[in-house]
Amino acid sequence: MKRVFLTVLDAVGCGNAPDAAAYGDEGANTFGHVVDAVHPHLPNLQKIGLGQVPGTHYEPAPDAVGGAGCCTEVSAGKDTTTGHWEIAGLRLSQAFPTFPDGFPADFIAKYEAAIGHKVIGNKPASGTAILEELGEESRANATPIVYTSADSVFQIACHEDVFPREELYRFCTIAREMLQGDLGVGRVIARPYTGEAGNFTRTSGRRDFSLPPIGRTLLDAVKEAGMESLGVGKIEDIFDHVGLTGSDHAAGNPACIESWLNYMAKDFDGLCFTNLVDTDMLWGHRRDPVGFGKALEEIDAALPRIQAAMGEDDLLIFTADHGCDPTYRGTDHTRERVPLLCWHKKMTRLVDLGDRATYADIAATCAEWLGLPDRFGAASFAKELLA
Repeated sequence: MKRVFLTVLDAVGCGNAPDAAAYGDEGANTFGHVVDAVHPHLPNLQKIGLGQVPGTHYEPAPDAVGGAGCCTEVSAGKDTTTGHWEIAGLRLSQAFPTFPDGFPADFIAKYEAAIGHKVIGNKPASGTAILEELGEESRANATPIVYTSADSVFQIACHEDVFPREELYRFCTIAREMLQGDLGVGRVIARPYTGEAGNFTRTSGRRDFSLPPIGRTLLDAVKEAGMESLGVGKIEDIFDHVGLTGSDHAAGNPACIESWLNYMAKDFDGLCFTNLVDTDMLWGHRRDPVGFGKALEEIDAALPRIQAAMGEDDLLIFTADHGCDPTYRGTDHTRERVPLLCWHKKMTRLVDLGDRATYADIAATCAEWLGLPDRFGAASFAKELLA
């Protein structure tokens, strides 16, 4: 039984992207600045090399055993879909379109006709700020809120008492079908909320409706080889279910970690790809380094259970898809390098994995570990982990 457990710590970048200035993100460093601000206690991640990852600002453990390095993104953009696709071996030469002035008026008119409701908003905004501004108007008048961000997203917020989740998902499906070509955003996102004016809360009913991958990924390679290709959390949304043999759309880090552990208890050969979203959704965008640090501590606390559940031929990989520095300006993602931490039971020393030239090196490594020929035009470091 040979398995890879690949886990994305959503938005947990480690700074120093060589092209950060081109994105207006020079100086951003999510992990390093959270460590500087709140000093999270992460002893288990430290034992597998966290302190040796450049940019984390974490104290190195002299007796660390694991593989430690970082990865530089070559795809254009700093969004979830772009980052995950590159991790899975698919690089983009052109960024998904963004809409800093909102979506074109003629498109909005056609969209309103298609869903049978007027919409409000149609501008970049943070998810919490838009509810404070328009949440009550939306609820009172049955007008869905449409908004975007610096990322390539079309987000729709509806109060669950007015539009049940399935109706909101229908609105999203229609938007996904319409947003193609020059309007082809990476994701349409359902943002249901509840509560009263002044105390609106987004619920766990979020769903992402992504464009299907435009090329072959690690997930396809694993599935085509007759192995299990499993997704936990929003992986199924990011890849539009393509290349998966099974999935659990668990919501929130605790549920995702339990789902991941449930998969670990099963006998299979292949890949389990997990996204832990809370660092991004709950704390990064809300610019809350304290909450961010606590989320990292929760992940760290789960690591011994994860390591105990691993088989002799299993590989554990932690990485991230982009940054979202809660101490930085604005509320958007930040262009950063991402950490790379690896561990398996046969390791006896620390392996310096360096600065990988592309996230796709992870896909190449997973493929080699599983005995697959695919390398996705990238460089595997599997042999380094076994040396």
